[in-house]
Formats: sequence, structure tokens, C-alpha cells
Amino acid sequence: MISFESVTKRFPDGTTAVDDLTLAIEEGSFTAFVGPSGCGKTTSMRMINRMIDATTGVVRVGGEDVRAINAVGLRRGIGYVIQSAGLMPHQRVVDNIATVPVLQGVSRKKARLAAVELLERVGLDQRLATRYPAQLSGGQQQRVGVARALAADPKILLMDEPFSAVDPVVREDLQNEMLRLQSELRKTIVFVTHDIDEAVKLADRVAVFGAGGRLQQYDTPEKLLAAPANDFVAGFIGRDRGYRLLQFGSGTQVRMHPLEPIVEEQIDGLALDADDDWRLVLRDGEPFGWVDAGGVAAHRDGRDLYDSCSAGGSLFNRGGTLRQALDAALSSPSGLGVVVDADGRVVGGVRAADVLEVFEQQRRSSVEQPETGS
Repeated sequence: MISFESVTKRFPDGTTAVDDLTLAIEEGSFTAFVGPSGCGKTTSMRMINRMIDATTGVVRVGGEDVRAINAVGLRRGIGYVIQSAGLMPHQRVVDNIATVPVLQGVSRKKARLAAVELLERVGLDQRLATRYPAQLSGGQQQRVGVARALAADPKILLMDEPFSAVDPVVREDLQNEMLRLQSELRKTIVFVTHDIDEAVKLADRVAVFGAGGRLQQYDTPEKLLAAPANDFVAGFIGRDRGYRLLQFGSGTQVRMHPLEPIVEEQIDGLALDADDDWRLVLRDGEPFGWVDAGGVAAHRDGRDLYDSCSAGGSLFNRGGTLRQALDAALSSPSGLGVVVDADGRVVGGVRAADVLEVFEQQRRSSVEQPETGS
């Protein structure tokens, strides 16, 4: 779908932003360009829609050299999302989204109707359609930016650090929304970020750029984490790449330990050892926190039970990843991560040692499995 063939970009001052880049991006895939500031990742992406032209080499879209395509027509067929959304402040949300379809000749009424429907697709209330960008939160603006990029139903979506200007909680929500949208729409997405965690979470393949615009490695997230091509890639990924690998392993095989939660009515007859005995407390049928002997004693002395609990840690859905299972175990004061089913009911607990044992088994199996191919 998109290919770079020995592409180099040199600016008039002699700076080489991209140096001999060759890679192919498959149709319907999600590719992340990642690397430190000034490594050429944004320049490379902007050569796809001819916002920047290559000095040498060829960039192709759908097999055709982009230099042979009218630049305006090329851009109208490619969605583009930038940092801080880039919305037009004087236009309502609905008209921001409808911009490209109207430019392509769609009637304004039809484009607006489609724009309102797109709001719901990106997780926004349709009542926001009549607001102006300044009346939205940063996360809402970014969702509108995604909706605008999707409005003309482009095959290609370019995203230039779109979530870097929002807080971590909103950023995670937007990432999850992006995963959901891609599972439904299967666009060809090129996503620029400096955040390796974001790249690994979202992308099918990751291109790591280094100084001077040189491509250092282009691989699946699993292979990138398991076998960095060189010291630069290993350093950029970080020392905790083994922990990141856990997110690609299934947690369904982790041994589950019995766990019997309690409710407030059961506290009076509870006997706990002072040092290491913990019980999970439910509130309204859901996991709330953990109580030990000290918490039980405090409650019997008149303190509210829920104020006597220690934080419960994260929950692990049985169908989740090894990383989620390990996080649940490590964040629990009892050392036993809480496992819940799809309805949020407690079904057992997991321990960190068991998670790591399964990870090692899966890693060994992956290494020993013979490669197939032509």
C-alpha cells in the first residue's frame, strides 16, 4: 500500500532528515514511526502525502509514485491527524468534521449528517456537534480530529503525535479508542510518536529511527522487544523491555488460587493472623480492598470497614495478558492478584511467581518453535 524506496530528504541547509529509507507498509496495517526528536520520523510520514517531497528515491501509495499524483487530490484521499487536533476555532464541531467531504463535492447537509454519526463512532455525544472547539476538553478535541480525518473514508490515515498534548489518563482512553476503531475500520495507519510504549501498544509493526534519519529496525512489537537490532534500539526501548513483552503473552494459563472474599456482615467472626493473612473485601458485590488483622481490629473498635482496608490493586480479567496478571499480583498488598470474570465477579487469585513461570514456558516454546515460510 505504501512503500519507501531508497528515500533520502536533504534540506537546503545541508541537513539530512531522512537517509536512504526503504520499507513497505501493508494495506490495513497499523505502523508506528518512533524515535527521538529530530530523527526524521515526522518528515518520513509527511512525504507520504507530499507535504514534503523526497530529495532522492521514490515514495509510492497504491503502487504509484506520489510525485505523479496531484498533491491536493492526494491529500484529500488521506486522513491527517495532528497534535492538539488542529481544529478550525471559528467553526462548529460538525462543520470541522464535514470540511473534506464538502471540498470533495458532497452537499453540506449530507456531510453534516455523516459528521454527526461519526461523533458517536469516535466515542463522543452527538450533542457536541453544535459546540465550538474551545468548548471541548483536549481529549474531546482529539476525538473530533480523528472524526474529521475519517470523514471522507480515506484508505490511509496519517497521525502525527496526536495524543502527546493530553494527560496520561485521557491519552490511554484515546489509545484504546484507536485500537477499537482500527479493529472495525482496518485503515492503513502511519502513527508518529516518541513514546515506545504507545508504539508497542498500538502498532502491528514499529519503525525505529535514529540520529541522521537512519532506520534502525522495522519489526513487529514482539520481535522489537525480544531482539533489538543494535545498542541504539535496545537503549531507546529501555531496560524493562522484558516486562513489556508480557503484554503479548496470554494469561489464560496462569494458575488460579482460591480466593474467598468477604462482605461487612462477615467481619465479626473473622480470625486473621497478625502478619500475613489478608482477606478481600467486597462492596456492592465488587472488589473494594484488602483487610488484615489490624484492619479487622480497627473495625471492631468502631472504624468504618472500608476506611480500614488497604488499596486493592488492579484487577485481572481471565482473558487478559500476562502483563495485566503480573500487575494485579504486584499491586495487591496480599501478593494475590484478584481475578474477575467478564461480569466483574471474583473467580480467584494469581501470584507473580506463577505468571513468570507461564511467561518462561511461552518464551521457551516460541524460541523452540521452527520458523515456517518459503
